[in-house]
Formats: sequence, structure tokens, C-alpha cells
Amino acid sequence: MNNFIFENATKTVFGEGCVREYLSCFAGHYKETVMLAYGGGSIKKNGIYDEVVESLEKAGKNVIEFAGIMPNPSYSKVQDGARLARENEVDWILGVGGGSVMDCCKAISLAAVYDGDIWTDFWARLGVISFEPLPVGVIATTAGTGSEMSGRAVITNEEEKIKTGRDYPKCNPRFALIDPAYTYTVPEKQMISGGFGILSHVMEIYFSPPDENNVSDDIAEALMRGVIRDLRTSIKNAKDYTARSNLMWESAMAENRIIKIGKRLDLQCRNMEHQLGVYTDFSHGERLAALHPVYYRHIYKDAVRKFKRFAVNVWNISADGKPDEKTARAGVEALADFIKEIGLPGTLQKLGVSRRLDLKRIADSCQISSGGYRQMTHGEIYEIFKECM
Repeated sequence: MNNFIFENATKTVFGEGCVREYLSCFAGHYKETVMLAYGGGSIKKNGIYDEVVESLEKAGKNVIEFAGIMPNPSYSKVQDGARLARENEVDWILGVGGGSVMDCCKAISLAAVYDGDIWTDFWARLGVISFEPLPVGVIATTAGTGSEMSGRAVITNEEEKIKTGRDYPKCNPRFALIDPAYTYTVPEKQMISGGFGILSHVMEIYFSPPDENNVSDDIAEALMRGVIRDLRTSIKNAKDYTARSNLMWESAMAENRIIKIGKRLDLQCRNMEHQLGVYTDFSHGERLAALHPVYYRHIYKDAVRKFKRFAVNVWNISADGKPDEKTARAGVEALADFIKEIGLPGTLQKLGVSRRLDLKRIADSCQISSGGYRQMTHGEIYEIFKECM
């Protein structure tokens, strides 16, 4: 394995009832004024909001609400949150929701205490955080991004038409509460999209050097098999606690840096999805599902042994008597078939992307990943986008 440094500072409590049991205790470690951040208000309909506020009040906290965090949180929304935090002298932030809420809270934790422009200094380029952000705690209500156990935050700069993510250990939540029962009320379409997002996050780590036997790839294969199994089960029974709890932990494991140890990471598909996300309103998982099979058809010949291993160990495809390249391609097609099986659109056109969308402009704005088996050009990314239609 390659050399590595591992760090994850998030204390995680997992299980049904964990918010009711532990939130007031965690809140007691922080000062009086907390910003309670959430999205469109679903937590007020499903009872999560009441449970959270009751625990915060029990701990004697002054609650400042910051609502309306949208999917693909914008830099302007981050700035709104930072202003609210400064005006109310907020001591810490509690994000309740999915990845967008958690990502926005991490960025706010920096912007609220930083005198400069965090986009310029920390998102447009990789920066060094030499100060302490506001403490952040999170309560995960969906499975998908793994943001609850990482310092990664994806932000969209609407003016510059750029969407990018950075992972700063100092932005890791101080604590994360993960109650799988909170995901029961998530609409099926959102659950499936989030589940495929987990699979994507594992694949982008797995399909990158090194390829010698290593622990990270072994764990990644187990996670991919688990996501496939647990998505199928959750579609059949939305309240299967075992499947839902597995998806929540698989989501966290995909992004808590454990399987990234010693790996380079091929973030090209994510980079392409990010830029499509600037111009379209579809979910993260839906866009990734349209991109992944086409992207892998472009690169599988550059890593035949790894794609063959994916086919055999993840999809249980027999390699007996077949050329390695044929087995490798079969793994990519098994992925495409699974996308259809779980009901994701699978193409940009089926998602509703207009053929008038300037795909060339979007392709030219994509960051180029250096961690994959072959480095893309903007021209090839444009070809992939056209094939994904």
C-alpha cells in the first residue's frame, strides 16, 4: 500500500433513538447559542424537528434557525448563513438533513469566522486552514453523501458557474448522530438516488491505483456488494431496518477516509457530475447514474485487470473461458443493468436534459482528475456527455 496519514475526528453515535438519547448530552459540551440549520422543512413534517428542538431546549440552548438550504448549496447561501451566525454571535452549528445541509454548515463554519473570501481561498484552490472554524454537529436524515463523517463540502458558485468540493479535516463534524429510522420517510426516488451515490463514491476510490492486493480495495468490494444488496431490499421494503441501517453505515464508510487510505482516487466522474449540476436541477445520484457506465466504457481497457476483478468479485460474473477484456466489459454492463433495475433514468435525455444545453461549454469547465487510469481531455469529456444523452 502507499504511504498515508489518516485522521477522522468525528465522534459518531449510530442507531435508532440516538438523537433522543444523546443530543442533549453533546449539546452540553458547547456554549449557549446554536444555529439549527436544515433544508426545505421536511423535518417539521416528520417529527424530527420537534425531537431535535426539545433536546436542545433541554440542554438550555438558545436556538437560531437557518432554514431553506437547497440541494447543491450555493455560495450565496453560505454567506447568508455566515452573516446570521455573526449577527447572533452563534457559538456552534447543528445541521439536520442530508449532504447538502451538512456541506453548507461546514462552509458556514469557516465563513463565519474568516475575514477573507472562503471561495477564493479554500474552494477555488486548496487552502490551509490555520484557524478554528465554528464547531459543527450533524444529524443525518438520508443515506448518500457520507458528509456526516468527513470534512468534505461541495459548494456551487452561481456567479462563476463552478461547483467544487474540498475535504478539510478541520471541517469534520465534531459529532454525528445517525438514526436509520429517520430515513423511513425519505421518498423512494431520493432513497434510490442516494444509494447509487454511495456506490459511486466507492467506485471512484476503487477504480484508481494502486491495484496490487490492498485492504482498501478489499473493503471497497464488500461495501459495493452491500450497497447493491441493501438497495434491492430497501426498494422491496422501505422499512427494513437492517437494510436501511446498512445503507447509512455504507454511506459513512464511503467517505470517512478509511477506504481512501493508500488510494489515488479517480474523481473524474464526480467532476463531470458537479458541472452538470450547475446547469441542471436533478439529483447527484441521478446524474452519476447517467455518467458512470459511459465513462467506464471509455476507460475499462486501460485497467482490464481491475475491471475484471469488479465483474467477478462484485457482480459474481464468471471469468471461466473468457478473455479478460470481455469479462471486464461485462462488469460495466452489469452496472448499467443495475441502474435500470433500480429505476434510475440512466441517460441525460431521460432525466429531462434539453439537447439545447451547451454540453461543450460544460465539458470545457470540468476539472481534470489526475487520479484515474487515464487522464481525460475536455474533448473526450464532451464526447462522453453526448453519449450520455
